Amino acid sequence: MTGIDFLASFLRTGRLHGIGIGSTLGEVDRAIRHRFVDVVDEAGESLRRDYGFVEFYFNPGDEWVMSGGSIELHRLASGPDLAREWARTTGVEFPRHVAWVDVREELGRVPGAPELTVGDQGGFLEYRAAASNVSVIVVDDEEEERGYHAGHGDVWSVSLWAPARAK
Repeated sequence: MTGIDFLASFLRTGRLHGIGIGSTLGEVDRAIRHRFVDVVDEAGESLRRDYGFVEFYFNPGDEWVMSGGSIELHRLASGPDLAREWARTTGVEFPRHVAWVDVREELGRVPGAPELTVGDQGGFLEYRAAASNVSVIVVDDEEEERGYHAGHGDVWSVSLWAPARAK
């Protein structure tokens, strides 16, 4: 599967390899077989699992439960080994740079694609899909050129966030 197809599916569903908000650490272990580093805060109240360019965040309870995550696509520009290793373990092949126009085009072909709202993030644009709780950060600085970093129009990161709970 291409990274573009993968991102379009993620934007529609809010799921990565079948996991998402509310998935347990055990479910993540079964879905993602890739080397990682776990970082638990000093109070034991949060866990960040870092796979290199993908990170998941967990809250404690009877089990650790996913509360969010991010795909740090900008890291691929200077670390092509990350993309090769991810492709080897997950079957998803990402290019060195991911153009938002390519993801948006593929999303347009996906049945049930979510509506996106756009906001300015100071040099970046955020495209938010409230239906799937996914947001995409895109480089919006016209002077940023592709190279060992993401350039103008490239996806910087894609994030999954838990919806706010009503009080």
